Amino acid sequence: MGVINTLVGLSIMYTLLNAFGLSYWVSTFAGNMIGAGVSYILNRTFTFQSRAAVPGSMIRFAFVILFCYVTSYYIALVLSKAVMNMTTVLPHLVQNNLAVLIGTGLYTIMNYSGQRYFVFHAKDKTAES
Repeated sequence: MGVINTLVGLSIMYTLLNAFGLSYWVSTFAGNMIGAGVSYILNRTFTFQSRAAVPGSMIRFAFVILFCYVTSYYIALVLSKAVMNMTTVLPHLVQNNLAVLIGTGLYTIMNYSGQRYFVFHAKDKTAES
């Protein structure tokens, strides 16, 4: 299920960044938020089969999403800038595309852990909605 929301978010990010020329932060935020909506539904229903109350799980979900987004895409931008500083051959657009790819990888790992252990943890499988 994680592949679906990752592909949705990543497709939107690259489209906004490359086809529409939007900034790195606008592109990644928009793509990430749309991917997060898909993620919540798929993770709650299929991946973790959670019965956690929607309001509580949504608050935890939003916290995890925001934390993972800011942390992973900031780290990715710093790493891609470091790579770019090592070479002058690659254009600026490559830096942002590389940062999106790195950020998505970091985000996916961090987000899955947050969803599994904080949002949809095992005790929620038996909780009443």
